Amino acid sequence: MINKEIHIIVGSQMGSSEYVADQLSEVLVNKGYTCQVHEQPNLEHIPSSNVIWLLCTSTHGAGEFPDNLQEFMNSLNEKNNLDDLSYSVIGLGDTSYDNYNKAANDVDSLLKTKNAKQISQVLEIDAMDENLPEDIAIAWLPSWLSAISINEQ
Repeated sequence: MINKEIHIIVGSQMGSSEYVADQLSEVLVNKGYTCQVHEQPNLEHIPSSNVIWLLCTSTHGAGEFPDNLQEFMNSLNEKNNLDDLSYSVIGLGDTSYDNYNKAANDVDSLLKTKNAKQISQVLEIDAMDENLPEDIAIAWLPSWLSAISINEQ
């Protein structure tokens, strides 16, 4: 097992992303990982070197980041280089909207421009799916953990 901290950064307007993040954290801790959930993320308090970020965010309004993620994203935008960071993004959205998972894809694009290492493609969870978002994320987790092992060796 890779001995790295996992920081789950939550962007949530209505609470769904928080619930997914909490469920993932519980599974990761039970598997022996060090995990911290940031529901009010502040870039100054979240390490970005030699850690893994798992960003779990919904999209709000006309494609914006949720309110609790706005300041974090502004701070992140000011960073020059995040080449010591590995990350993945989970987006919670609704395909009935034109801006489906725009916030998740925007944060993914931003992190790529900052030279962060993407572990896996954005996991896009659709609210229209009959399965619960947390169940979809937990089912995805084993493949993500395998990708961490491959990317970190």
